[in-house]
Amino acid sequence: MDNFQNTNKARRYKAHVSIFGTTQLHQRNPWTIAMWSVAFPGFGHFLLNKFFRGFALFIWEIYINQITNLNHAIVHTFTGNFELAKEVLDVRMILMYIPVYLFAIWDSYRTTVDMNNIYKLAKREDAQFNSFSIGAFEINYLDKRNPIMAMLWAMTIPSIGQLYTHRIVLAGFTLIWTAVFIYYSRFLEAFIYLLNGDVVLSNAVLDPQWLLYIPSFYAFTIYDSYIGAVENNKLFEDEQRKYLKSHYQNYNFNYKKVSKVGNMQIFATFEHSNYLELAITELEENGIENIVAIPLKNRTEERKLFDNLHQSDGVSFLSKGLILAFLFSTVGASIGFVLEWGPIVWGLIGAGSGIVLGFAIDFFVKKVVKRKQRVLRGKNSEVILIVECEQHQKSHVESILWNQLALGVSEL
Repeated sequence: MDNFQNTNKARRYKAHVSIFGTTQLHQRNPWTIAMWSVAFPGFGHFLLNKFFRGFALFIWEIYINQITNLNHAIVHTFTGNFELAKEVLDVRMILMYIPVYLFAIWDSYRTTVDMNNIYKLAKREDAQFNSFSIGAFEINYLDKRNPIMAMLWAMTIPSIGQLYTHRIVLAGFTLIWTAVFIYYSRFLEAFIYLLNGDVVLSNAVLDPQWLLYIPSFYAFTIYDSYIGAVENNKLFEDEQRKYLKSHYQNYNFNYKKVSKVGNMQIFATFEHSNYLELAITELEENGIENIVAIPLKNRTEERKLFDNLHQSDGVSFLSKGLILAFLFSTVGASIGFVLEWGPIVWGLIGAGSGIVLGFAIDFFVKKVVKRKQRVLRGKNSEVILIVECEQHQKSHVESILWNQLALGVSEL
């Protein structure tokens, strides 16, 4: 056991688990990261776990946007009031906005390329990293998270999905800004008037300058929660796979013959989860030492449009759909100020249209365009567990395996 230490002292390692969250390196699409920086400076850096830089860019965007009345000018531009857009725009500071905005896009793209290369080196080095952290205020550990559940929680209030995936720092930051955006835009007040059928009053109370922050902010928190859950699951599986190979692959174990007369072998299949390790440790507590765990390689199959707790490749309709959602909802909310149903309804229509279009694009690429196959994790059994025990222990061993959610159990 002593040769398997979680020191995080290697030259490069893939992840670090702390009480504030799990920080990890993984492969990312530079264009996707850059597009989130287009949506809002700082978002691309948040996805890269570059929080200090992301906070600086995010707060600068709010400050300079408020000073110049940029969002107000955007609303007038989309509604065709070009002269009014010029009047509300404060040109004294607008030239300071453009260089920082372009830098955020360029730097997030460049950093993604660099970090992808570092990830490849870290993966080849395959150094051990810590998987559990406990402190006075918080506990964090690697475990599986359901990407769909993360997305659904994020759709309630921004930051809830990030709390679910244990991105504590970003969750706290986004929760504060959610309250700021909702309060100053008077969104909830306008929404109540809209539910009561008073569209005119709903439009009148909305502040367009603050309202236009919400579409991109809301879409980003959903995307970040979803991708965070997907990558967390991959990291958990990789760490557990390495641990099982190191500790439970005894090459003196005879698969064809039991070690002594009166013994038998029981085979079980599991998915990667903490239940697998609970089963192993419970067997060891009962004096059973001849245990072998064999992690299976993932079978090759076309990727799925939807990821879930046990199958995730991290590429789904959300990548395109949520980027299009914030674009379309921003335009919809802007033109909604002069349309009959108002900016809230048209913003929601725009968001829905963006998600549908993103889904359609991915569906077309998947079904129509010829493409290479991808690895799909965890469609069926992911680990084979072989346990050698005495005949009279058979029922107890099987009970342990079933209680810890084995997918299948058989004996030899």
